Amino acid sequence: MDGTGLLPRGRAATFIYHAADTMRLASPLAIAQLAQMAMGITDAVMLGSLGGDALAAGGLGETLFITVCVVLQGVMTALAVLVSQARGAGRDAQVPGLYWTGVLLALLLVVPGFVLFSVAEPLLLAVGEPKVLAHDAGVFVGTLRWATPGALLGMGLMRAFLPAIDRGGMVLWVSLASAVVNGALCYGFVHGAWGLPALGLRGPALATVVSLTVGAIVLLVSLHGRPGLRRFVAWRGLHLHLLGAMLRLGIPVSATFAVETGLFLAVALLIGRLGPVPLAAQQVALNILSVAFMVPLAIAQAANVRVGHCVGAGDKPGARRAGLVAIGLGAAFEVMAALLLLGAPGAVVGLYLDPASPGSAEAFALATGLLSVVVVFQVADGVQCVAGGALRGLGDTHMPFVLAAMAYWGVGFPAAWFLTLRAGWGIEGAWWGLAAGLIGVAILLTWRFLRRTRLMPEHVLQP
Repeated sequence: MDGTGLLPRGRAATFIYHAADTMRLASPLAIAQLAQMAMGITDAVMLGSLGGDALAAGGLGETLFITVCVVLQGVMTALAVLVSQARGAGRDAQVPGLYWTGVLLALLLVVPGFVLFSVAEPLLLAVGEPKVLAHDAGVFVGTLRWATPGALLGMGLMRAFLPAIDRGGMVLWVSLASAVVNGALCYGFVHGAWGLPALGLRGPALATVVSLTVGAIVLLVSLHGRPGLRRFVAWRGLHLHLLGAMLRLGIPVSATFAVETGLFLAVALLIGRLGPVPLAAQQVALNILSVAFMVPLAIAQAANVRVGHCVGAGDKPGARRAGLVAIGLGAAFEVMAALLLLGAPGAVVGLYLDPASPGSAEAFALATGLLSVVVVFQVADGVQCVAGGALRGLGDTHMPFVLAAMAYWGVGFPAAWFLTLRAGWGIEGAWWGLAAGLIGVAILLTWRFLRRTRLMPEHVLQP
């Protein structure tokens, strides 16, 4: 291994080695993201204890929050690409300038996020959501908006930068602690336990605000306080040309995330027209599937770093192998997860909704039925996610956006709209539409990676 912790190039870097090193990088990120996902699960369970209407409103509000944050965090992925390529090329002296430029970018991105969350209710009303549902979701997001700085500095900046300097484990421990804090606060704020006020619908939102904010502060203090890492964050001033480079790479990634998460949000809004019960079922099923998706997401981040390192080092075979192995790992995990969920759908959904409760029985049945789409949905989602990460490592972000937009909005949403509202398939039609879009993106992005790495010169240069 070299000083970065990545495996050597050439023949020594066999597929087995690539798989091992990808998982070495991905494992702490996956656990950290599962811990982050546990926060969403806790929120959903606590909202479910308040009733189906609260779960529907909170779920819609959380979907809106996550959609906007993911889009904004997409710009931050450029930091991981540029740092990985710089380290692969042996130019560690460039890393501090990239870091501080990333800090500036994260702070700038807080502003549009906070503004959008502040007008959540009128936005939901404008797209046709029922008045009561829009109001309650707006109340939820009105509290959750204060988590925007923590989300962009912690989940955005730190999760892009730390893996690129081979310190992904820091994200793991902070995320686990944040999940525990969030769970305790969520219960306390919903039920008025431990002397905390009973805030009802606002409770889970406030718990998320506290846990994300504290988590981001701890990561920043830990990074700057460790002597061995100070060389990566030493003040070198701000370089606007680096900000321009990040925006050129990151904006297409953000746009790609926007067309993907926008599709999920659009489908949630589509389902919202069917009533609060289908929307509650949608939130439960999506929450369940999102748990499994955290692992391919971590593998995609590892692929981003490893492919980027190979590009910086001028290693064409290594870049191709690293990407293909990561795509295979993502697909294999999603197949196993899908089979496990299909084996006991009722037991999993029962963690969120009580089938014996009159207010939850219908939503329970709908959510259980949605898991029948899981095999196609999950495998395609895992492949497209990891293929996108591998392409980002190559510095290829513009064409993946075009391909994703074509598949998601040219195939996915029209299919979801037709099957839901015209063919009468209801909520399952919406999910089959999502699956169609994801299959298209998975095929196109994998093809794009294969083509790009085949046509690369034998000794690639950092783009």
